[in-house]
Amino acid sequence: MTSRVRKAVFPAAGLGTRFLPATKAQPKEMLPLVDKPIIQYGVEEAVASGASNIILVTGRGKNAIEDHFDVSVELESYLEARGKKDLLDEIRKISNLINFAYVRQGEPLGLGHAVLVTRDLVGDEPFAVILADDVIDAEPPALKQLIDVYERVQGPVLAVERVPMEDVSSYGVIAPDLSVDLGEGVYRVKDLVEKPARSEAPSDLAIIGRYILTPDIFPALAATKSDRTGEIQLTNGLRELLKTRPIYACEVKGVRHDTGNKLGFLKAVVYFALRRPDIAEKFSAYLASLGLPTPTR
Repeated sequence: MTSRVRKAVFPAAGLGTRFLPATKAQPKEMLPLVDKPIIQYGVEEAVASGASNIILVTGRGKNAIEDHFDVSVELESYLEARGKKDLLDEIRKISNLINFAYVRQGEPLGLGHAVLVTRDLVGDEPFAVILADDVIDAEPPALKQLIDVYERVQGPVLAVERVPMEDVSSYGVIAPDLSVDLGEGVYRVKDLVEKPARSEAPSDLAIIGRYILTPDIFPALAATKSDRTGEIQLTNGLRELLKTRPIYACEVKGVRHDTGNKLGFLKAVVYFALRRPDIAEKFSAYLASLGLPTPTR
């Protein structure tokens, strides 16, 4: 098994029901944060972290994602003929980013199942999993932070973030083994629990959308039973894997936005707009001009 992380898996077969009707005819991963679709932020992060192959797990109605990362001869010719070099360079950068492969999940049977269907494409090597909903602004990139830990511990690494205890039931949560000192923000995982009740949560360290996994996750997922919703949860597969090898966690340093819900999406739009030199000043002035009162419950 090679020790270098070259492949990044993007599960993108979900139905995006939280954003209906906007996602009735377009994938939620293609909703724009300013002028760039959500999923492109994750792909650019993978590229910046050293991944050279992207595996997109898609489903029915997700063709727009494939088209977005493909070459558009007509659009390139149009822009070139009109001398719009900046825009031409931007769209060529998208299609030239990296090598892409696609696999259909068929039915949305959970994150664990989405990872499992990539087994033949991943092969016998470590790989990353990026959940595009979690857009993380970090330097070094969030995935690179995990890869650095992986290269040190040579085992699966999960990205974690401390969340308020009232929110733990929305996440997979780790129980860190505090008897093992791996340095600041790095933990050996003693146990994992999927969406625990607040009273049963082993910590406030929630698993977020970045993973470095090793190929032995595939037999572990194949042995994992579906939950009461009929889905195979990746957290449960990792718990199965934990029986045979150590798993680690890394607190990612950066700003994370969960764009999988409306409020998180709107916050991300404002955040990235204010980081754009071409519009930040005018947008900030516009927000200030609104003079909106603080909402009361």
